Amino acid sequence: MADTGIFATTEEVKRKAGANASTTSAVEAYINDFMTQAESFINVATTYNWSDAYSGLNADVKGILKEIASNLAAMYVIQFDMSGFTSRSEAETMLDVLREGALRGLSIIRNKNPQEFMINA
Repeated sequence: MADTGIFATTEEVKRKAGANASTTSAVEAYINDFMTQAESFINVATTYNWSDAYSGLNADVKGILKEIASNLAAMYVIQFDMSGFTSRSEAETMLDVLREGALRGLSIIRNKNPQEFMINA
């Protein structure tokens, strides 16, 4: 099976989910599903189809989309099964950090001025 996500790869998501992530939810099939959901969420939340425009975007714009999507997908991996983490607190802290990164990125690309800049870059 191959990566089917547009914005980020399975390996990028695995790195963010951490060494203690579930071996079940950190497999490519699950991550491909999580990436599809994350990418769709980003497109709808920002009212712009970044997936369709992706190939024409510059590296900086692709980078912020990668950050948001991989953060969201890693959150899905972690929340699927937190039993491998040293404590529930460890997993929750990771979720908090990933959530903050995703929200920060979404706030940037939701703002129409930066969005217009990114589309025309």
